[in-house]
Parts: sequence; C-alpha cells; structure tokens
Amino acid sequence: MVAHSVSYILLKRQIKYQEGKDLDRTERFHIIDQMLSNQRLVTRAQFLETLEISPATFKRDLEYLRDRLAAPIVWNSELRGYQYDANEVGADQYQLPGLWFNTSEIQALLSMDALLENLQPGVLSSHIKPLRSRIRMLLEEGDHSVDEIARRIRIIPAAAKAYKNENFQTITHALLTRKRLHICYYSRQGDSETSRDISPQRLIYYRDNWYLDSWCHLRQGLRSFSIDAIRSLQILGEAATDVAPEQLVAQLESGYGIFSGSDTSEAVLRFSPQIARWVSREQWHPEQQGEYDEDGYYILKIPYSLDIELIMDILKHGNEVEVLEPESLRSSLIERIDAMQQVYR
Repeated sequence: MVAHSVSYILLKRQIKYQEGKDLDRTERFHIIDQMLSNQRLVTRAQFLETLEISPATFKRDLEYLRDRLAAPIVWNSELRGYQYDANEVGADQYQLPGLWFNTSEIQALLSMDALLENLQPGVLSSHIKPLRSRIRMLLEEGDHSVDEIARRIRIIPAAAKAYKNENFQTITHALLTRKRLHICYYSRQGDSETSRDISPQRLIYYRDNWYLDSWCHLRQGLRSFSIDAIRSLQILGEAATDVAPEQLVAQLESGYGIFSGSDTSEAVLRFSPQIARWVSREQWHPEQQGEYDEDGYYILKIPYSLDIELIMDILKHGNEVEVLEPESLRSSLIERIDAMQQVYR
C-alpha cells in the first residue's frame, strides 16, 4: 500500500509540475478513482496527504462523486477506509463518465474549438459542426465554463483567403481515396492559367491559408498549389502516384517557407539590437542558426530555396534588418525596395 501511495504522489507532482499550479477538481477526481480502483481500500488520511486538500474540500469532492457521478463509494467502518461498494452491480468496473481532462488538455481543446470556429466559413462545415458540439459537450463536464473561457481565447485569421466549398470537398475526397485530379490552376506571377493532372499528397494549413502538396504530372515534380488559385477541378479515374514521406520532407520542407525546394542556399540576416530580443525567440526554420555578435546584433542563418516568401518577411522588419549574404538575395531585396520607392516618389 505504501508503494501505491508513493506512485500517486509522484503522479500528483507530475501533473502539478506540468500545470504549474495546484490540481483542479477533475484531476483530483481522476486520482481518487485510481486510488480506489487499485488499492481497494483508502484511508481518509491517505487521500488528504496525496491530494493536499482540506477535509472540507475532500468532503465536497466525495459528495459530488457520489451524488452527481453515481460513484459507488462507501465507508468501511470496520477497516476505517473508503472503497467501491462490492455489493453494487458493476462497482468493480466503475469508471468516471465521459472523458476527464486536466487544465492543459482543456486549454488545448478550447484552442481547437476556437480554431475550428475561425476556419474557413463553409469549408467542411457539415463535418466541423458535430465535432465542435462534441468538444463543447466534453468540456461542459469539467470545472470550466466553456463560454467564459472561449471569450478569453481568440484565434483571429490574419489574411485568410476565400475557397469554394465544393472544390475543398473534392480535393479532400481525392486525397483520401488516392485519386488523381485534373485542375485548372491560376498563376499570379504570370497572370496565366495552366491545365494539369496532379496526384495529391497532403493538405497543409499554413499562415491561415490552405495548400495542396502534389506530384505534378505536367512538370514531373512535387509542387505546392494554393487552393484558392485552383479555378476548376475534377477527379480522374486513375490512381494517384504516391510519394514517400521522406521525399516530401526533403523536397518541400528543406528551405524557408511554403514555396521550398531541395536545392537550397543559406541566407544570413543581421537584426538590430532593438529587435533582436524578439527575433532571437522566433523559429523561422527548424535548421536555422542564430547568435549575437559583439555589438549586440543578432545574426540569423536560414536555408531557403525560392526567395519570394523570405523577402516579404524580411521587408516587414524595415530598417531593423540587413541581408548580409548571399549577394543574389541582397540584390533582389534592393530591387524590391527601389521599386517601392518609385511608387512613393
């Protein structure tokens, strides 16, 4: 019984360490249930020591478990401890109803609920609505008011694009059934349209927008297509060509941003001391390298392939950042700045 007590104390300390505060009620219910299920008999002193709560709080928890959750907890006057009533039908298999979450899990579910609420209106709405209802129903069983906490957690899309609901549905169907797609795709850079057959590999939600990573049979290579730029599409009868996950990572995630490639260069950026304190905490790429120089500037090195997205992110920092290398990236940035100056002259 001592070993059991130690294990619950360790469990309690682990939860408190992860949460950074005392156990909440649902977490106490979980530990009470575990102690009664595993030890069969638990004294009042063991509960108070493990949970670190007052006798009054323990009494309230016990009454809630018995009255609201129908827990068959009884007091054994002979052995001076609590146990599940062996005479009640199903007592030996009693479980807390529904799912119980600790504080971090509740926060994760609320964040998911907020994300689903602000996902593209109309996109997968028939699937999202029951999912959100289930999440809220589970959360209502805990200590927290869903509506109150939802008012405190907001996820605001910054620049989400509009999508045709029927296009999104068709894409997901082809993706999961492993079928090829014939698409008419609009290129913003060239202001032109191309027709091509693609084998969808995965959907990516990146910076409030959806992209479809696919094998392009026209270009004979991997490409990322912005879903809002797909003008029309249809599912083909041919099976999609599968690309190994390792190849997807190597080709599409080796460089900076969503428009990446396997042939990468290294960008070296120098941020002023005024902004370095924030940039040094940001992750621009999993393989980035950063360090401060002797003057307090922050030097960031990141791999990139296409410079389109990287240049846009550099520009948003204005004169607080300078491109040191490579010269090609520096020249592209200078051209963009010169073009901007022409607009305001």
